[in-house]
Amino acid sequence: MSLEFIITSLIIVISPGTGVVYTLATGLTRGARASIAAAFGCTIGIIPHMAAAIGGLAAIMHTSAIAFQTLKYLGVIYLLFMAWNALRDNGSLRVDQENTESSFSRVTLTAILINILNPKLSIFFLAFLPQFVTADERRPVLTMLGLSGVFMAMTFVVFAIYGLFAASVRDKVISRPIVLTWMRRSFAAAFIGLGIKLALTQR
Repeated sequence: MSLEFIITSLIIVISPGTGVVYTLATGLTRGARASIAAAFGCTIGIIPHMAAAIGGLAAIMHTSAIAFQTLKYLGVIYLLFMAWNALRDNGSLRVDQENTESSFSRVTLTAILINILNPKLSIFFLAFLPQFVTADERRPVLTMLGLSGVFMAMTFVVFAIYGLFAASVRDKVISRPIVLTWMRRSFAAAFIGLGIKLALTQR
């Protein structure tokens, strides 16, 4: 495993995206444990895309306009739903929800869906992983599985740090209704912006 892979992966992971936005929002509104659940869900959500890339299924996504567009617009719809839900008083960003096992499960499931419904990830991993596998590699699939495991570990750690940081300032946010209102609007706008960006994405 090369240093280039580690550095490139870190740059990719720390870049703001839907997973980062959701993990930050969860940390601010539900606290540290829920933010870890969000980070875990986002990490699990990239497994299907990595598996598709390793198995060559992403190539079908890349060549099939219908498959790509279908998954893309499902993702757009879900992001717009997240934006609408963020603005609701009893929506996903409410702060008075109890941190029960069922609520953690919902956070994890939402995070998984956010990443699964992003076809860009399959195309990205199809182009990204093979760059770090040499032509004379005897077991390229095992090598890509190892690289994928490292990428997932980095994703979880970085997202958890984001979430825990957000949770550390949670009390200052929820104690001020005006700040909370603008926070919801900001996250809703972020989800809308990410949805528009995804809608404009080409294969």
